[in-house]
Amino acid sequence: MRINGLVPLLLPVAAIGIALYEGRDTGGIFGLFAGILTDVSFNQPVGVFTVVLTISGLVVGTLADTVILRGLTTFYIGSAAILIVSAFVQLFPLMLVPESAPPLNALIAIATQQTIYSLILAFPIWFFVRALGNRADKVSSSGRVY
Repeated sequence: MRINGLVPLLLPVAAIGIALYEGRDTGGIFGLFAGILTDVSFNQPVGVFTVVLTISGLVVGTLADTVILRGLTTFYIGSAAILIVSAFVQLFPLMLVPESAPPLNALIAIATQQTIYSLILAFPIWFFVRALGNRADKVSSSGRVY
């Protein structure tokens, strides 16, 4: 789903959504697997996205279990935050070697466009993760679905 060479980051958004609606443990596990897949797909140094998304899943899941409300606004705030962090993770190696990297303002423009593109595509993901969360809320301790 490339548009003008931009690739949306949907796995980090899904990891935040799962953490928001499923809690800390499931959010951390899904963040781990989403991070591994993101590292593989972007050819990043091994483990960078894995660590970032695992920690993000644990933090957002813990906040969702204790402090913040689950909803579309919270989902979009969390998605925007993880997309900004993900853009920085992608740009950081390029900023370390400035002589071979494009100008910083061009990199920031691309990161901003990618973040906006990803946030637009995050809306359908919200329906999916919300439905998963609602299904989990309906399961009783005996395992029966109401």
